[in-house]
Amino acid sequence: MKIIILGAGQVGGTLAENLVGENNEITVIDSDPTILRALQDRLDLQVVTGVGSHPDVLRKAGAEDADMLIAVTNSDESNMLACQVAYSLFKTPTKIARVRSEQYIIYQEQLYKQQDIPVDHIIAPEQLVTKAIKRLIDYPGALQVVEFAEGKASLVAVKAYYGGLLVGHALSALKDHMPNVETRVAAIYRRGRPIRPLGTTVIEADDEVFFIAATKHIRAVMSELQKLESSYKRVMIAGGGLIGAGLAKQLEHNHNVKLIEYSPERAKYLSANLDKTIVFSGDASDPELLSEENIEQVDAFIAVTNDDEANIMSAMLAKRMGAQKAMVLIQRSAYVDLVQGGEIDIAFSPQQATISALLTHVRRGDIVNVYSLRRGAAEAIEAIAHGDENTSKVVGRQIGDIKLPPGTTIGAIVRDEQVIIAHSDTKIEANDHVILFLVDKKYINDVEKLFQPSAFFFG
Repeated sequence: MKIIILGAGQVGGTLAENLVGENNEITVIDSDPTILRALQDRLDLQVVTGVGSHPDVLRKAGAEDADMLIAVTNSDESNMLACQVAYSLFKTPTKIARVRSEQYIIYQEQLYKQQDIPVDHIIAPEQLVTKAIKRLIDYPGALQVVEFAEGKASLVAVKAYYGGLLVGHALSALKDHMPNVETRVAAIYRRGRPIRPLGTTVIEADDEVFFIAATKHIRAVMSELQKLESSYKRVMIAGGGLIGAGLAKQLEHNHNVKLIEYSPERAKYLSANLDKTIVFSGDASDPELLSEENIEQVDAFIAVTNDDEANIMSAMLAKRMGAQKAMVLIQRSAYVDLVQGGEIDIAFSPQQATISALLTHVRRGDIVNVYSLRRGAAEAIEAIAHGDENTSKVVGRQIGDIKLPPGTTIGAIVRDEQVIIAHSDTKIEANDHVILFLVDKKYINDVEKLFQPSAFFFG
C-alpha cells in the first residue's frame, strides 16, 4: 500500500515505524528537514520537506497514485485542508485526519462529508485517552482494557499478585476455579518477555497476564489472578484540559470527583460547565492543597496536564501521601516504561491510543479493531471472516487446523451476540468476528492474508 504520512512528530514517526516493515511504501512530509533526516536514517522510507497541504508538496510525495493520506500534524486545520487538497486534486481513496479541537469533533457528523470536508476517518486522541482511562476506572486493578465486537468481549492485562488464587497453579486450573466462566489466556509476559501460554504453564507472581473473556465475566477472571480491588469511588483529576474535563464529565454522576486546574479562568469555566465535579484552582503538586483535600482518602489520582514532568511529580506525591492508585498521562512514550510499576501504577500515552486507532484503518482484510499493546510490541486484532470453505483460509476450518503465524493466538470468536472462547476444535463460520493476539507484530501481514478471501469471493 502506498501511504503518505503528513507530520513527522511522535505520532507520525511511530506510525511510520509501525508500517514501514509491512510491505508498505511510506512517504513522510514535514516542514522540518532535521526531523525528516533522522527518520530516514532509521527507516526505509521516502521524505519530502514542505507544507503538507500544498498541492505541489503532495504531488512530490506521490499523491497522484497514493492509496492513503494520514494527516497527523499538530494543526487540525492543516490536517483537514490536506485531506481536502488530496481529494480535490488527486482523488486519494482514503483520507485520515487527527483532529483535537472539541469544536470540530462535536459537529463531525455535519462537517466530514465528501461534498464538504472530505475526511474519511477522524482520529481524536483526547477522546480515545478519556475512553481508555474510563475503562481502567471501571476495572480497578487492570493495566489495560480493550473492547471488541461493540463491547461484547474484552482483552484485559493484569499483574498477577502474591495471594492471587491462581498464582503458583497451572493455567488448566482456571476451569476448575470457574466452571461456569469461559476465558482464554492470550499471552503471559514474565520479566518483560513473552511466554506461550499452555495448560501446563504455571502463573508466577508479577507475571503480566493478558486474558480474553466475555465483558460480563471480566471481574470474575481478574479475581483469580489478584485480590479484587473495590470499585473506585473518590477520584481526583489533575489538569482541566480536554482529557481532564471529558473524564470528569463521564465520571461525576457515579463517583465523587475533584479536579485541580492551574489556570483560574479555566477553573471558573469548568466549575460552571460540570455538574457535580468540585473544581479547584491551584497546583496539583502542592502538598498543602492535596492534604487539605484529603488525598489519603482518594481511590484514584489521575494526572492529565500537558506537562509530563508535572504529571509524574504530582502523581508520585499523591501516592506517597496516601492515594490508593496513581495514573499519569505521558506524552513522551519513551517515559512510559520508566515510570510505570513503581509508585506510579499506570502510565498511558496518547500516542499509543492514536496509533491503535490509525492501524485499524490501515490494516488490510476486514479488520475492524486494532489495539497496540505493550507500547507497540504486540497487537490485538479483531478480524471478520468472509467467504466460504472454498474461498477462505479460515471459514469452515477448526482453529487447530489453521496455520497461524508464530506467536499468534486466536482468543475468542464473537458470533452474533455469543462470545465463544477459542479451543482447537472450534470451527470458524462466515461473518464471525475473530479476536487474535500477536506477540510479535511483524507477522501482521500473514494475519491479514489469512483473512483476505481469494479473488473468487464477491461478498
